[in-house]
Amino acid sequence: MSRGGNERCHIEAVRTASKYRGQGIGRQMMQFTLDRARTRGCLLAQLTTDKSRPDAHRFYIGMGFKPSHEGMKYEL
Repeated sequence: MSRGGNERCHIEAVRTASKYRGQGIGRQMMQFTLDRARTRGCLLAQLTTDKSRPDAHRFYIGMGFKPSHEGMKYEL
């Protein structure tokens, strides 16, 4: 088991309505989520983000996330 079997936080499908972007709402949501994950004993937070969302990538990197994996999908 990776990371000694410790729990990890998985974040997916995060959205802030375009008219509210740039007001710190996304950062507050993410900070709440990360704080909650720490409280629950998670040692790692990971997220998925669409490759077509460069603004979101900059946001997550600005929050301290580091790009690490390549994902794939197969539509049925």
